[in-house]
Amino acid sequence: MSYTEAKNKYAALGIDTDKAIEALKNVAISMHCWQGDDVIGFDTAGDLTGGIQATGNYPGRATTPEELMADIEKALSLIPGSHKINLHACYAIFEEGEWADRDALEPKHFKKWVEFAKKNNVGLDFNPTCFSHPKADGMTLSHPNKEIRDFWIKHCIASIRISEYFAEELGRPTVMNIWIPDGLKDIPADRLAPRARLKDSLDKIFATEYDKNKVIVTLESKVFGIGVESYTVGSSEFYISYSSKNNITPLMDNGHYHPTEFVSDKISSMLLFNEKVALHVSRPVRWDSDHVVLFDDETREIMKEIVRNDALSRVLIALDFFDASINRIAAWVIGMRNAQKALLYALLSPNAALAKMQDEGDYTSLMAVQEQVKTYPLGDVWDEFCKQMGVPSDAEWLSIVREYEKDVLLKR
Repeated sequence: MSYTEAKNKYAALGIDTDKAIEALKNVAISMHCWQGDDVIGFDTAGDLTGGIQATGNYPGRATTPEELMADIEKALSLIPGSHKINLHACYAIFEEGEWADRDALEPKHFKKWVEFAKKNNVGLDFNPTCFSHPKADGMTLSHPNKEIRDFWIKHCIASIRISEYFAEELGRPTVMNIWIPDGLKDIPADRLAPRARLKDSLDKIFATEYDKNKVIVTLESKVFGIGVESYTVGSSEFYISYSSKNNITPLMDNGHYHPTEFVSDKISSMLLFNEKVALHVSRPVRWDSDHVVLFDDETREIMKEIVRNDALSRVLIALDFFDASINRIAAWVIGMRNAQKALLYALLSPNAALAKMQDEGDYTSLMAVQEQVKTYPLGDVWDEFCKQMGVPSDAEWLSIVREYEKDVLLKR
């Protein structure tokens, strides 16, 4: 089917495909840098800790800033639209002979990332890296040792300053997300004290003055992880409560909940009580496994909730996965394009008509039309979007990645 035919078919449902394409062009998704090097970073030589694992050993992992930037550029060339790059603090780039621990990081250590962002017309988001460090053994901001807590407090404050630097240099807000791996493998004797210490640490971090128009701080919860199966200090209830009381933006990762919980069901409630909501769109398989985002039911439902609630300007979308079992650039491209495709699917849904059917109790029509649009020619509208944005179609991009793999990745 041609785009004109697809356009006419959607028009019969009252949907303007040209408007949907234009809306999608204006949605910037934050693409995580850590898919390219398996969350290793450049500031330490240690292994991953904090309940994080990258599975696989596919050849071609980026090992230097230059390699990672080249891989990101290749991925961006295959992804329609203008987006953001999400950095962790461990991706600081030091001059030869220079090094700073995480509590002493400065904007200058990310100057090359700003240059990269300007060159590629992307924004930058940021994350303190409270894992894979000698002082991240079990607890960080909730650690019983005050010296260790103070170290991570200083790190988070330094991260705010770096985030402000990004925003000032690039002229767009930076989302700075705090996630910590704090918790216990087995049943705790005291659940309250670690959370009280975390609250106090966050209070100290946010006591620092910063421009809230430039830096949007978010807090990311988690139900459990490797080594913290029985107790997570930064639970959903803790961060939702803290965010609400302190005017901080909550962040939901759809791999950070019980397998029977769905972020898509939570978005509407969060929008009622928060000016903004942040997401890490991932794909859990039974637990927080951070698989590559697919065009699956939950991804579509998440994007439908954003679109049908007119919240594209209020929901901050980022991706978070790290799959080392396949070509890492392909993983980026698959995940980003699927997130955009799910957004397009939501934009092409007759949301107002469906809501009217629900309000009128016409559940027969509601189910029938919901099923009807599933087989509408989304792919033809998606191909038109890719064409207008000057990137390859779904049938074309993989061969370009294969060439890059042969010419660049396999020679590392």
